[in-house]
Amino acid sequence: MIDMDGVIADFEKEFLRRWKKFHPDKPAVEYPDRRGFWLINQYPEEFHEYVKEIYLSPGFYENLPPIEGAIEALREMENISEYNFFICTAPMLPKFENCVLEKYYWVKRYLGDEWIKRLIVTGDKTLVAGDILIDDKTKIKGKITPSWEHVVYDHPYNRDSDSARRLTWKNWREVLMI
Repeated sequence: MIDMDGVIADFEKEFLRRWKKFHPDKPAVEYPDRRGFWLINQYPEEFHEYVKEIYLSPGFYENLPPIEGAIEALREMENISEYNFFICTAPMLPKFENCVLEKYYWVKRYLGDEWIKRLIVTGDKTLVAGDILIDDKTKIKGKITPSWEHVVYDHPYNRDSDSARRLTWKNWREVLMI
């Protein structure tokens, strides 16, 4: 299973683009300077409504650019018959109205109809069975102990994790031993 935001869709890049466009007078937290998973916590509390306004706005999720190498890697994964790969993504809660539908549009646009059948949207990834979950979030909590091994997709904001396996789209074959 492969997470979507921050793993195949570049949430950071689109957020920063919109932040600089709509709030040029406010300081931006650049990608290399990010620390901690939750983007909103990188900004002072008085900016939180501006941050949410961006990632909850219509078109945000649909227009996330792909992370470099992600589409090519997923295309290659389609052809590996020993494994079944799925996208497992969480909706932005509680305001999911734009997010969920736009994730489907994003998958259709960049990966096609076959991957729409492989899209799982859930607020609790521990309930989904699998062997591996590739996710940029370092601590995945839910109702049950997951059946999958967590492999962390590497970003500056998650390098405090003690995860044994870290992956990028440059080293995915070696990390997954494919």
